Amino acid sequence: MELMHRAMGFAALCLLTLVPLLIVIAAADLASGQGFARWLVQGLGVSEVSQEEIERLFGQPGQALQRTTAFGLAALAAFGVTFGSAVQTGYERVWDLPTSRWHTMWRHVVWVAVLIGALLLFVANSSPRNAPAWITALTALGDVTGAFLFFWWSQRFLLCGRIRWRALLPGAVLTAVGLLGLRIFSQFVFSPLIASSAVTYGQFGTVLVLQSWLVGVGFVVYGAALAGRLVHEVRLQRRIDRNPPPPPSHPPSSPPPPDAPARP
Repeated sequence: MELMHRAMGFAALCLLTLVPLLIVIAAADLASGQGFARWLVQGLGVSEVSQEEIERLFGQPGQALQRTTAFGLAALAAFGVTFGSAVQTGYERVWDLPTSRWHTMWRHVVWVAVLIGALLLFVANSSPRNAPAWITALTALGDVTGAFLFFWWSQRFLLCGRIRWRALLPGAVLTAVGLLGLRIFSQFVFSPLIASSAVTYGQFGTVLVLQSWLVGVGFVVYGAALAGRLVHEVRLQRRIDRNPPPPPSHPPSSPPPPDAPARP
C-alpha cells in the first residue's frame, strides 16, 4: 500500500512540477515540430490514432516557448527540483536511511539536469516506426542500457553515496527491465485506452490515461529499487552461509596476582 501511495505521489508531482518544465524544454526542439508530444509518444509507444490525441492535447509546441517569461522559467526549474527531492525521499525510504540534510539540495538540481539530458538522448536515438526488426531490437537494447546506467547512478547520487554500487546493481537492472515491460504493456493497454477515453471524456480522458501511465512509471522506479534491495540481501545472506565468519577467539584468562584481594 505504501508503494502504491508513493507511486501516485510520483505521478502527481511529475505532472505538476516536471511536465511543465519538459514542455518548455521540448518546445526548443524545433526540428521535430512536435515538442513534448513526441517525447510522450516515444515513451508510450502508442499507435497513430493515440498519437494524434496526444498532439492535440499539448497543442502547438512553439507557443510554450514564446509565451514563457524568464520568471516563469525560473519557477518551473524550482518546481522541477522538488521532484528530485521526492525521488530521493523514496530511495531513502527503500533503504531505511535517514533524510538527507538541506545542504544536499544541489544534488536535486544536478539530477534533474541529467534526467532531461537522458530524455533528449532517448528521443534523438529513437527508431522509425517502420524500421526493420533488428534496428528496433538494437534501439531497445540501447534504451535498456541507458536506463540501467541512469538509475544505477541515480540511486548512488541521490543517496549521497551511503549505499555501495554493488548493492544498487540489482535495483538498476530491475528498473531498466521494468520500464521496458511497461512500454510493451503501454502498446497493448494504454494506447487503445487513449483513443477510447478521448472519445468518451474528451481531452480529460487522455490526461487520465497519461496520469495512470505515470503511476506505472513511479511503481516501477520505487518497486524495482525495493526488489533490488531484497535481492541484494538474499545474495548477501547466501554468501554469509557459504563462508561463515570464524568464531571469535577468547584469550585464556590469567590467574590473579598473589597479592590481589579475594573477590567476595
